[in-house]
Amino acid sequence: MAITDVDVHPTDGARPLPAPGDVAPGDVAPGAVKDVVGSDDPRAVIWEVIRGQWRFSALYAFVDLDLARRLNERPMGVAELAGLCAVDEGALARLLRTNATLGVVRSVPDGEGGTRYALTDAGRTLDAGDERSMRSVVIPQGAPDFIDAMGSLADAVRTGKSPFGAKFGSFYAYLESHPEAREHFDAHMVTRSRAIAAAVVERYDFAGTGTLADIGGGSGTILATVLRANPGLRGVLFELASVLAGARGFLAGEQVVDRCELVAGDFFEAVPPADAYLLSNIVHNWADDTAVTILRNVRAAMPDDGRVLLLDMLLPDDDRPHLGKELDMRMLALHQGGRERTEAEYFGLLRRAGLTVRRVVELPFALSLIEAVPA
Repeated sequence: MAITDVDVHPTDGARPLPAPGDVAPGDVAPGAVKDVVGSDDPRAVIWEVIRGQWRFSALYAFVDLDLARRLNERPMGVAELAGLCAVDEGALARLLRTNATLGVVRSVPDGEGGTRYALTDAGRTLDAGDERSMRSVVIPQGAPDFIDAMGSLADAVRTGKSPFGAKFGSFYAYLESHPEAREHFDAHMVTRSRAIAAAVVERYDFAGTGTLADIGGGSGTILATVLRANPGLRGVLFELASVLAGARGFLAGEQVVDRCELVAGDFFEAVPPADAYLLSNIVHNWADDTAVTILRNVRAAMPDDGRVLLLDMLLPDDDRPHLGKELDMRMLALHQGGRERTEAEYFGLLRRAGLTVRRVVELPFALSLIEAVPA
């Protein structure tokens, strides 16, 4: 094999680079991405999953150190950024190098022979101030309690019960006792709900509906969007009293509070009367029998010509990839009884509650809008 004209010292363990076109079978061409195994090796699938954990750890550290906020001000060199964040300069350089391969940052010349790091468009979404911010999505995924929960997935499969739920009572009980986690969860739900709401008002016609009750609707993000898009519609936000405490101010800011009644209660007991009901990501949080109880309470409250709109994922019943199948592993680890369901499983719950599906409207984010009416 020919040797290129490079300065290589045999004692330092380096290999000379082959000349272009002089690469032997099995060798890696100059500049090619080096990997553990070739892409045609069946082990590549396993390595990709393993490396996903390493990549996420690098992303989580980037977010946990709030580097996006610093770099959103201006590109910085490693030394300056390390000083501002009070971290080890060498370790930070390694972290930034890895995040550059993830597409979060990119290196740019500083004009003096050195390098600075700048945020990419993806990296900017890790700043809490960005309207598309993913910061409150990343933080809970990597928080120690949640990492431990996902590490206990095998135990959840052995027993059918969530060790996280056994330890903390429930996912929502955990949020109540961990204010920072609650803050991140609420921030993520507001951002996600805005995007979902925009898709709902674009793809579903609320004409002819007098009152829409949002059951377990949080601060009312989706309800507010629907009310703004439908001036003749009135709303009911049904939630726990503790959640409603901050909802009125939000709805006032959305300029719909005058058309919205806030009702405190428990959907396991009863829900208020309305012409139509909205349950966004409610059913998937609960085991079958519990979910049927909620749905039966909705059916009992609605008129015979009423309807319920359910926003949830419907999983394909074959081997096709789907976000919900991956999310279902998190549900298994964190939620006692919560799960994603196939269409047959989901429609079966509705039948048990005295409801029948009239149509399904596909939404972004792997969600479906299931419209059901009294059977």
